[in-house]
Amino acid sequence: MAVASARSFLLTSIGKKYLMGLTGLIWAGFVFAHMAGNMLIFVGADAYNKYGHFLTSGYFIYVAEAVLVLSLLVHVGCAISLTIENRAARPTRYAVTPNGSKGVTLASMTMAFHGSIILVFIITHLITFKFGTYYETTVDGVVMRDLHRLMIEVFQNPTYVFWYVISLVLLGFHLSHGVGSIFQSLGLRNDRTAPTIQKASCLYGVVVAAGFLSQPIYVFFFAG
Repeated sequence: MAVASARSFLLTSIGKKYLMGLTGLIWAGFVFAHMAGNMLIFVGADAYNKYGHFLTSGYFIYVAEAVLVLSLLVHVGCAISLTIENRAARPTRYAVTPNGSKGVTLASMTMAFHGSIILVFIITHLITFKFGTYYETTVDGVVMRDLHRLMIEVFQNPTYVFWYVISLVLLGFHLSHGVGSIFQSLGLRNDRTAPTIQKASCLYGVVVAAGFLSQPIYVFFFAG
């Protein structure tokens, strides 16, 4: 009975928003951790490769990847479902655009657009790095994949750097609205907390995007 009730709830609009919030929280945490880890490129090749080797050694990586893939599928699925439901419920646009904490922003109006671009970017990013050229190096007597060499090689390609920059700018927009939406989906956002949450969400989007963008810019202009 409890399982059936939970399933019925998750199929409602509110349930789907909760799922979007929870899966969004998982990905928000992941992208920040991934960005912070990648900053080791500024420390040196050995530090960067040891970090990559640590993440991919053992069975934890498979569990993490399964959680991320499942979260992404649920997030995208709920987003598509809610978009269809909202359009069906509001076949015509509002005559007046709401302002204040319930107002719309450029980021919120274009979530579906940059969300789609980001999804394509994730796929191409995996193809480029996870399944890209396999170089080997030895650090402290341990043979491991030379991800640093691969990153330097990829980020010297102006076409890929351009695509990366565009995608990460869009990711920043997506996060600037999406992180705030997580609090709203989980029922933690109200008129009193909305301004603080909105500022924190925007700051988070800027920090993550800037952190990721610093890497290709550094490699392309200074590490060639």
